[in-house]
Amino acid sequence: MRKTRQYQAVLEALRSTRAHPSAEWIYDQVRGQVPGVSLATVYRILKTLEVEGVIASLEYAGRRTRFDGYPGPHNHIVCLRCGAIEDVEAAPDESTQKKIELSTGFRVSHYRFEWFGLCPRCATNSDPLRSKHSDSYYNSDKGAQHE
Repeated sequence: MRKTRQYQAVLEALRSTRAHPSAEWIYDQVRGQVPGVSLATVYRILKTLEVEGVIASLEYAGRRTRFDGYPGPHNHIVCLRCGAIEDVEAAPDESTQKKIELSTGFRVSHYRFEWFGLCPRCATNSDPLRSKHSDSYYNSDKGAQHE
């Protein structure tokens, strides 16, 4: 794909945050810089960036796809209630990979670990199944950050 103004704006918007935003959030940022850009164009550019290995998409069942502008080696922790996603640098040690290779016969080329739980904000709620900020927040156009 040609490195158009739209392409650059999408990449810059994504890399301006570590919040792992949705395409809609990126679109809201880009249309301020590139009037006339469409949401469909943002999706096409995100797909191209993913295929090129410049970004990563994060997909969770029943949730809106989120995007990571820093696809290098790192892992994530995801809030099961509000959907916040944060980077985690901790990873299994080399012996874990060797055990997996020995027990499965696979040769591991790379891995992705994700931890799931409740973020500090959601964990303060006494009911583990309900929250005053529901999953609809996660599906909003705001990305992943609590306000």
